[in-house]
Amino acid sequence: MKPTGIVANLSVPDLEEARDFYAHFLGLSVEAFNLGWVVNLQSPDGRAIVQLVSRDATSPVDSTISVHVGDEVEAAYEEAQRRGLEIVHPLTREPWGVRRFLVRAPDGNVVNIVSHRDD
Repeated sequence: MKPTGIVANLSVPDLEEARDFYAHFLGLSVEAFNLGWVVNLQSPDGRAIVQLVSRDATSPVDSTISVHVGDEVEAAYEEAQRRGLEIVHPLTREPWGVRRFLVRAPDGNVVNIVSHRDD
């Protein structure tokens, strides 16, 4: 697998309150997307990115990071299965346009392996 990007997913109880802090205090003022349960905030130069997550819309477990893999998402899913890793959310085309699955790392963290249309 060749990741094209990794983004931290921060679990937050209140999206608007968290968004205000990260956007106005930390300067992550560019809202790349807001799905109502996840907000992607970036610095104006795009070098700093964070996602604020109140509750994943389709997975039973929230992830700690999102790993972008472009068109390798199916191969990554097959490799995770081959290794016997715990898949906590199967490979799915989500209503918001991504293909993804969530896998539990040996340390217990849940990783969102995702392919965006523009990866």
